[in-house]
Amino acid sequence: MKPVDLKKLVVHTLEEQQGIDIVALDVRTLTSITDFMIICTGRSNRHVKSLADGVVEKAKEQGVRALSIEGTGTGEWVLVDLVDVVVHLMQPKAREFYDLEKLWTSFEK
Repeated sequence: MKPVDLKKLVVHTLEEQQGIDIVALDVRTLTSITDFMIICTGRSNRHVKSLADGVVEKAKEQGVRALSIEGTGTGEWVLVDLVDVVVHLMQPKAREFYDLEKLWTSFEK
């Protein structure tokens, strides 16, 4: 699956699961570790974990296996590494504190 198509699949999956404030960042010119970073807020630790499960399942259905899934123990910040797409699923306080959008967009200047 092409990285752009995987990004679309992940965003669509998060939208279906009522993820909040979904942002997809194209980081191909900024790093070699991935093509896209997707950031999404969940309402609670259960919602964040459910979002992660949904992303992993939909990707698996398309033949894409997660390289790594981190943070499911607390559900405050779950990272799903799909190689070409890295998904950050966070509760509101964690998202505000780490402000990944600002971090990654500051490199573009």
